[in-house]
Amino acid sequence: MQAVTIADGNIEVTGRPDPEPGKGEILVSVRAAGLNGADMMQRKGHYPAPPGSPADIPGLELAGEVVGLGDGAARFEEGDRVMAVVGGGGQAELAVLHERTAMPVPDALDWPAAGGTPEVFTTAHDALFTQAGLQAGERLLVHGAAGGVGCAAVQLGRAAGARVTATVRNEAHRDAVASLGAEAIPPEGFEDHGPFDVILELVGAPNLDGNLRSLATLGRIVIIGIGAGGKAEFHLAALMGTRGSIRGSTLRARPLEEKAAAARAMERHVLPLFDAGALKVPIAETFPLERAADAYGRFEAGGKLGKIVLVTS
Repeated sequence: MQAVTIADGNIEVTGRPDPEPGKGEILVSVRAAGLNGADMMQRKGHYPAPPGSPADIPGLELAGEVVGLGDGAARFEEGDRVMAVVGGGGQAELAVLHERTAMPVPDALDWPAAGGTPEVFTTAHDALFTQAGLQAGERLLVHGAAGGVGCAAVQLGRAAGARVTATVRNEAHRDAVASLGAEAIPPEGFEDHGPFDVILELVGAPNLDGNLRSLATLGRIVIIGIGAGGKAEFHLAALMGTRGSIRGSTLRARPLEEKAAAARAMERHVLPLFDAGALKVPIAETFPLERAADAYGRFEAGGKLGKIVLVTS
């Protein structure tokens, strides 16, 4: 098979042996695989793949067709359309994953959209509802809302009946983010639009002081992105005064049981919304697998709205 590989920080497409599914696993012919910030970090040597995942083949999400079943795998049949969050290895022509982490692809999603769905919507749903307990009528602030997770969070918050505010640095993208169901504002001065019951932090440390100053009583901050910096200093009294909480979360390194639980929550609460027309996957650009280096360059250039997705022939 052909696979995207990381070698000394460089992105290459090379031949690799076809993987074989083990017990409880399925073999997937990958049709599309989204790029994520974690892939950029892994390229720089800052976010290694968890044990059991390919060390040098990136890719945290994929969509494709089941072409093989390991011993005991029975959730899907060959030919089924599936998508999943994986620990790595998604950016290849073939990938193996445990059947319990896979989800059926909604009929409303084509391959590029399906390839850009699992990581961002699972991450957003887990952060907003499992971690922060977002409720209908609450006020939600999403930082960095033009990215994949941000676009997903805005739509999920709106679908749950929350009032959503979204910071978008690129003025050209604010109308598009607003069309997803948010009041789209520049990052500067976001504190004046609070107070917020839930703040989803996708940017990092520079926002922490403003987040605390705009947090409502019993408000919750969930940090899932630190691209702009991971170190911050703040006064604990601000958090004590609101009786607020700060949580951090990642998805990639969780054990199988927790990843399976997140997938089942997606199947129950999120996937039906795609076929109902309540959710969509904004795609910034697609690239064939052999142009993976160009796709990484486009992602790192910034200024995009939605997902960058690799597609196979």
